[in-house]
Amino acid sequence: MNGSRRNSGSSLVSSSSASSNLSHLEEDSWILWGRIVNEWEDVRKKKEKQLKELVRLGIPHHFRAIVWQLLCNAQNMPIKDQYSELLKMTSPCEKLIRRDIARTYPEHEFFKEKDSLGQEVLFNVMKAYSLVDREVGYCQGSAFIVGLLLMQMPEEEAFCVFVKLMQDYRLRELFKPSMAELGLCMYQFESMIQEQLPELHIHFQAQSFHTSMYASSWFLTIFLTSFPLTVATRIFDIFMCEGLEIVFRVGLAILQMNQTELVQLDMEGMLQHFQKVIPHQLDSGPDKVIQAAYQVKYNGKKMKKLEKEYTTIKTKEMEEQVEIKRLRTENRLLKQRIDTLEKESASLADRLIQGQVTRAQEAEENYLVKRELATVKQQSEEFAAQLEQANNAIRQLQPQPQPQPQQQQQQPQAKGAPRYSEESMLQLERELVQARLKEAESQCALKEMQDKILDMEKRNSSLPDDTNVARLQEELIGVKLREAEALTGLKELRQQVRNLEDHWQRHLARTAGRWKDSSRKNTLSELQDELMSVRLREAEAQAELRETRQRMLEMETQNQIHSNQLRRAEQETRCLQDSVQTLTTQNKDLHVQLQEIKRRQAEIECKSKEEVMAVRLREADNIAAMAELQQQISELEIQKEEGKVQGQLNHTDSSQYIRDLKSQITELKHEICCLKGPRGLSGQPSFDGIHIVNHYAGADGSYQSSDEEGSRDAALLDARPSGDGRVRLRPNLRVSGSEEDEDEEDDEALRLSVPPATAHKSTTV
Repeated sequence: MNGSRRNSGSSLVSSSSASSNLSHLEEDSWILWGRIVNEWEDVRKKKEKQLKELVRLGIPHHFRAIVWQLLCNAQNMPIKDQYSELLKMTSPCEKLIRRDIARTYPEHEFFKEKDSLGQEVLFNVMKAYSLVDREVGYCQGSAFIVGLLLMQMPEEEAFCVFVKLMQDYRLRELFKPSMAELGLCMYQFESMIQEQLPELHIHFQAQSFHTSMYASSWFLTIFLTSFPLTVATRIFDIFMCEGLEIVFRVGLAILQMNQTELVQLDMEGMLQHFQKVIPHQLDSGPDKVIQAAYQVKYNGKKMKKLEKEYTTIKTKEMEEQVEIKRLRTENRLLKQRIDTLEKESASLADRLIQGQVTRAQEAEENYLVKRELATVKQQSEEFAAQLEQANNAIRQLQPQPQPQPQQQQQQPQAKGAPRYSEESMLQLERELVQARLKEAESQCALKEMQDKILDMEKRNSSLPDDTNVARLQEELIGVKLREAEALTGLKELRQQVRNLEDHWQRHLARTAGRWKDSSRKNTLSELQDELMSVRLREAEAQAELRETRQRMLEMETQNQIHSNQLRRAEQETRCLQDSVQTLTTQNKDLHVQLQEIKRRQAEIECKSKEEVMAVRLREADNIAAMAELQQQISELEIQKEEGKVQGQLNHTDSSQYIRDLKSQITELKHEICCLKGPRGLSGQPSFDGIHIVNHYAGADGSYQSSDEEGSRDAALLDARPSGDGRVRLRPNLRVSGSEEDEDEEDDEALRLSVPPATAHKSTTV
């Protein structure tokens, strides 16, 4: 220990403090800690629990420096050799460090005087660390921890211990610019308060008394700025052994001890209580607070769970911040667009007004030109009338041929008439020339007026029409409304900022005389300043929130416009889909109808084929029937020829038989006609003139024609009834030498009437 302090005079520990009147307890404590230091490795591995209990009871002042180094493994660090080189370098945080050194332990003898040894070594350690860890650099509050280390050990060893604390004890995360670890500690500590002190937590919430307003300095300085130095040093001993757990325990113990008083106070009263009352409660010593701290419930697993919850919440907040940044960027772009639109709207308004003024002027000019044109037309008509009158006068004044008999009587008049007519003609010619000149001038003026009218019409066509003007006016009105809303929001924000500035000025007026007070009062004022800064930041956040809401309104307006457009597009799409569905349905119906028509056509074709087959079958049946009838006719003809050979029949008994034959012949003719009719057999010869004698042929009787002998002689059978009822055939043979005789024989054979049975029985060939 003496060797470690040989190169620096920064330690306040003096060897004179070890006086000869030490008690036996102190001597035992010295002997015990001396053995622990000498056998540190074995004690740390085998007797860790006993070591923690000894640390909670307090480390002796003379052993504190070496024990702190051993607890954080800061001895023989390589960075210790770089310390002197770091002091030669320049740090960007030197101005900030110089500014805050005077505020670090302002009442302590080692740091009280300006540019003293304590302030110089404190500056060196802070500067060296700001060069080692450029991400953290310098953070206000870390100087108190370094100051406590310098009270116990030289600056090189204090630098090494501070580096170890920053790396292994979560202090580096606490002092980062984002202070993410501090937010985690506040979240965990508030959860412990909500669980173990719910009544106090509800009171804090009701008074808007956030945990960071009183507990942030506890975690950043390990109670060095809130408690007396002796109490804070004892707590720092435990912190070196157990880490930030002791801060949670001691903080919750302090709240438990003061819960009754805090519940009865408002926010300012609670701030005063934390700054003035609680430090005086610990003047008696730290043992009571430490005992109460270790009665607090602390669950490491639950703290890990809370850490995960806080990480999730912060991740969401980071995403929201990214979204807010994006929205701010969009807001800035929208503001730029609004400015551009305002400029465009202003230019459009100017153009609109200028166009209206120009149109009014051109309308007035057009009216004047039309009036001049009407005047010119009227003058032209008058000049034309005068010219017509002059022409008529010229025609009237031309000399007329005079008759010969009266030539002598009118000579005086003939002499004076040409003179009068010449003068009048010259005068009229001059008037005619003037009239034509005026007419030409009026024509030129008329042409100029027409050119002006065409030019004005072109200008009018180039100006915006009424629909564009109405649309521009609507856009201008919308832009003006948004501008008015933005100006109203801006006025409200300015009024809030003005109120906050007034409140801040009143606060400065109240706290103007407090800068010369003690450090605790200065700490109170600093907390009040922080409170005001928080309120200012809250006002800024509200302003940003209002801007975001304004932007959201604009976005909602645009979204509504887009949704209307989408709705119209959807309606059009729906109509198109309905029409497509209708057309599809019609197409399906037409396809079904086409299939039905095809099916019907196939059925009709099948029916036609069946009918054709039936017709053909009927034709075949008719042909077969005709063949049978023709066969019967041929048989009847044979019978006829046989009848011719037979003799004369008995007329009395054969009349009925002849009638039957006639009816049969009629039926056969009718059937032949019916069969010929469907087939159209009109070209075949008819059976008229065929004389059938008998068509009944017995099974045992046969008829033979006598034409085989080659003669036209016929044997006429004379049928005469006998006494026994039989018919006697008498052959009468004669030769007919002509066709008439043959015809007569045919007619006579038709008149024969022979009973079928008699003919069948008595007829022989």
